[in-house]
Amino acid sequence: MSQLLEKLTMPAPAKLRDLIRQIRSVRTQAEERAVIEKECAAIRGMFRDEDNTYRCRNVAKLLYIHMLGYPAHFGQLECLKLIASPRFTDKRIGYLGAALLLDERQDVHLLVTNSLKNDLNHNTQFVVGLALGTLGNICSIEMSRDLAGEVEKLLKSSNAYIKKKAALCAVRIIRKVPELMEMFLPATKNLLNEKNHGVLLTAVCLITEMCDRSPDALAHFRKQNKMVPQLVRILKNLIMAGYSPEHDVSGVSDPFLQVRILRLLRLLGRNDSEASEAMNDILAQVATNTETTKNVGNSILYETVLTIMDIKSESGLRVLAVNILGRFLLNNDKNIRYVALNSLLKTVLTDLNAVQRHRSTIVDCLKDPDISIRKRAMELSFALVNGNNVRGMMKELVFFLEKADPIFKADCTSNICIAADKYAPNKRWHIDTMLKVLTTAGNYVRDDVIAHMISLVSEASALQAYTVQHLFRAIQEDISQQPLVQVASWCVGEYGDLLMSDVEEEEPLQVTEDEVLDTLEKIMNSSGSSGVTKSFTLTAVMKLSTRFTVTIPRIQALMDQFGSNVDMELQQRSVEFAKLFKSYDHMRSGLLERMPPLDAKVGRPGEEQEANTNGETTVVSPPASPAVKKDEGNALLDLLGGGPSSPAPVIPQVDKPAPPPAAGNDLLGDLLGLDLGSPAQAPMVPGMNAPPPQMDMLGGLMDGVAPQPAVQMPANNLGGIPSITAYEKNGLKIEFSFTRDNSNANVVIITLNASNSTDAPMQDFVFQAAVPKTFQLQLQSPSGSVVPPSNMGVVTQVIKILNPQKAPIRMRIKLTYNYKGSEVSDMGEVNSFPPELSQ
Repeated sequence: MSQLLEKLTMPAPAKLRDLIRQIRSVRTQAEERAVIEKECAAIRGMFRDEDNTYRCRNVAKLLYIHMLGYPAHFGQLECLKLIASPRFTDKRIGYLGAALLLDERQDVHLLVTNSLKNDLNHNTQFVVGLALGTLGNICSIEMSRDLAGEVEKLLKSSNAYIKKKAALCAVRIIRKVPELMEMFLPATKNLLNEKNHGVLLTAVCLITEMCDRSPDALAHFRKQNKMVPQLVRILKNLIMAGYSPEHDVSGVSDPFLQVRILRLLRLLGRNDSEASEAMNDILAQVATNTETTKNVGNSILYETVLTIMDIKSESGLRVLAVNILGRFLLNNDKNIRYVALNSLLKTVLTDLNAVQRHRSTIVDCLKDPDISIRKRAMELSFALVNGNNVRGMMKELVFFLEKADPIFKADCTSNICIAADKYAPNKRWHIDTMLKVLTTAGNYVRDDVIAHMISLVSEASALQAYTVQHLFRAIQEDISQQPLVQVASWCVGEYGDLLMSDVEEEEPLQVTEDEVLDTLEKIMNSSGSSGVTKSFTLTAVMKLSTRFTVTIPRIQALMDQFGSNVDMELQQRSVEFAKLFKSYDHMRSGLLERMPPLDAKVGRPGEEQEANTNGETTVVSPPASPAVKKDEGNALLDLLGGGPSSPAPVIPQVDKPAPPPAAGNDLLGDLLGLDLGSPAQAPMVPGMNAPPPQMDMLGGLMDGVAPQPAVQMPANNLGGIPSITAYEKNGLKIEFSFTRDNSNANVVIITLNASNSTDAPMQDFVFQAAVPKTFQLQLQSPSGSVVPPSNMGVVTQVIKILNPQKAPIRMRIKLTYNYKGSEVSDMGEVNSFPPELSQ
């Protein structure tokens, strides 16, 4: 009795509006937390006391607290109690709380299933609506299976209010359990016959979900139900209907329903000629009769355009759609301009001519203040470039490049390079365009553009003087643009002698050899020059020693000066170049002669290669030896490809003996520091003198390793290290045995023995190998090119590997031979080298 009196005398809890007013009046976050903690404590106390009078009010306040971001999970069971209450006001707050506080990850939500089932069968439509709304929010897979039958019954209800909510609930159930779709298919048949727009809208949403998730459902609605004529009729009624205050939005009759119907028509007409034909007329009517002055009409037109582009529509209709997008580009709303550019970008591949009509409007968008619009306009402008408009479009795009944001410059330069390469009317225009790009884009030019520009100049022999003079003028004025300086340095190095020549229709470049070297030396001494740029320039200065005549001593002094540079790359280059002056001056003119025209595909942007921004080191592989056949060179590239690190250069040897080349002719061997002459000689026989030591360029690379005959076993056999089988397949067996040279402990010499256990000889036998970049490798000539059958003999070949870092040896091998008239080729990897070789 005392407890009852205490409850009667207790003050009523604060109302929701009072709590909101109290929270809004606080000044600090700490005060807000204090108010909420106090209120939560009071609510918990009332929940413990099973206070049914104010449970609804307390849950409402708890939901507000939850919306502010504070924990309110302790009110979940109270929501279930409110749902079970017979009062509508309690159910309303209970279902709202369940939708906010419960989800399918919590087991508590399963407790509401029975209450939902009871309320779905309730006599009051508003209670049924609450249950359907909550089920559509929190249903799980188990709940969907349990209550799908109830929802399907409600879809057939005569009450439009219940029917539209049931349709939306069915959408959620289908998303959770797609196999329940068949249950709802019969019920959708009559939904489109309703006159209530709410039911029509939800029915279209339900059918769209089914078609989107199931090809079988799409075929069912397309063929059996004849859905397209029905949707066309509804859409036509909407367009032709007069003013209806219930559905009118800014002068357009129910735009939400129109948009949904257009999306469903897009699904039904995709890849179906018959369905597309049935909707062509209505799409044309929508496109021509919709008001375009308001955003509502623009949204319908946009959906119409997407539908026309996605179905098999007539060509005239597609032109109409592109023209609508062209009108969008003139709209003041930047969002409409953006979606228009986005849509045109997708359309340009299929309707290029129609989009070309709006080229001037698209180019004007390059000047738009909105950065996202400029980006889309740039992409679309490059897509519109062709042979007919390349001059005008490139002029506009280069102008855009001058004022573009830094984020656009790299992409813009690469795309200009691709477009100019593809559609250039002549070489002079191509080179002028690329020169303008180099001087405009600054340091945002990618490495692929630099390589392509170098390749372009090397190909255009008639324009090399013109190009090198223009580039030299540019670097005389500004050496801060690294890509420009790199291209100019390369061109000056290759064609420096043309700087003093006269070019037709151009003012002569009055420059002396010393002025050229002054400019290049200024670049090398500049703190703003990158390591890559200095390497380009140093090589150019060295090449000028064969182009110039007066300044050779100055060039030699520059090489000596940079021989002590702190940059290891520059130091190594300078030392090597200085060595050329001192020890191999008779070979210098041959080594530094002009490079032949580069392959046009080398460095061409946009051909499945990852372009780096300027400043990273680019590894340029040396040209293949003339002794190697073209197909063998390609095979070697295949052998080297695919690894994470670049393999070391490998010089495969020809099979037939060759006489040692004369001094100055073996250019590649001297460049790489490898002896291509002495290993290619015939095996040593008594009475034949060994090749002279000065011919062995390998000695300069490997600290004086003497050349070895192809079949002569070197000294210092590595006793105790067993041979390994590097390859054994199809009767061919290759074994490696190991020795180390006396003069250099870092050099491992591998003797290859190839044997053949089949009954036929293996002819034209060629062995190739590659190692990672940390090693240096030389293949000497094999003892023969035929591997005898039945193990009656072996072919031997010597491989030298320099391993200064004592790293574990890894090797990729490639074998080719002719067996019974058929070419055989195979590749493999050898990773089982004894660890003693790395010690």
